[in-house]
Amino acid sequence: MFGKKKKKPLIDQEQLELIQHAQKRVRQKKGLYNHFIFFLIIGTCLIILNLVLGFGSDFKILNQDWFVIVLLLWLLMLFYHFIRVYVTHKFMGSEWEKKQIEKLTAKQQERINQLKEGFLKEEKLIAQSEAFNQTKESTPFIETKPKSNLTIIVAAGENNAIGKDNTLIWHLTNDLKRFKELTSGHHIIMGRKTFESFTKPLPNRTHIIITRQKDYVAPEGVIVVNSLARAIEIAKKDSQPFIIGGGEIYKEALLYATKIEMTRVHHDFEADTFFPEIDEAIWKVTNTIFHEKDKEHEYEYSFITYDKR
Repeated sequence: MFGKKKKKPLIDQEQLELIQHAQKRVRQKKGLYNHFIFFLIIGTCLIILNLVLGFGSDFKILNQDWFVIVLLLWLLMLFYHFIRVYVTHKFMGSEWEKKQIEKLTAKQQERINQLKEGFLKEEKLIAQSEAFNQTKESTPFIETKPKSNLTIIVAAGENNAIGKDNTLIWHLTNDLKRFKELTSGHHIIMGRKTFESFTKPLPNRTHIIITRQKDYVAPEGVIVVNSLARAIEIAKKDSQPFIIGGGEIYKEALLYATKIEMTRVHHDFEADTFFPEIDEAIWKVTNTIFHEKDKEHEYEYSFITYDKR
């Protein structure tokens, strides 16, 4: 009944920064290695010039051969270079580490703010729903508790297949139109994966998502709960809220629902998600409309309405 959400590729700026800093560290270590090799070569040459060829053999600094003093100074520079590369600038450098800590702190604060906004948004929507019911209860001669006709809406193959890889495995134009007509203006209750298969929230409907993720952040106007019972409680002001998937939510919802609006696609499909078997002792068919396949519909299908006995 809906397509899979397409993910847009994003350039990971943090990974790019990490690569750039890693390249910088490689250059630092390579520079230290070149310094060491250069020291060995030039030091050897100085020793040969002085001891073998006698160059500057009479020149002394502090009663020491001049080349010894030069090599000692150079060795100190090499040691200082080593300290800078492996001690004072260990790993990615103190500035890099400080920057990463600041980024992590900022992300955590942003996450906390998002969670606060999500909780406030959910509480506001729930408060509006409860205020509506309290107003009705305080009004005389009016029914105080609206009867909720919880309806399951589903499209399933002959083998009860309903989807694969979080997408439908057929495209039936009339089924999509029927889904829109029936659910518009109502609450639609679904699992997280079903919601994430949308490219965006469906218009003119109140979305309630069921998820175990405590920090799940949904778009503005979408309610997030952690159980089907809580979702039904929130949607109680709606005369006909709908359960729209997925498989586990459907299975649990059969205990609460009073009606099933099914599009039975007359074909067996390979799938990883299935609708539960309908117990005819509990459910009875009250309406059936058969459709043959045509140019826009690859398979024969039927619109079937079940009511709980």
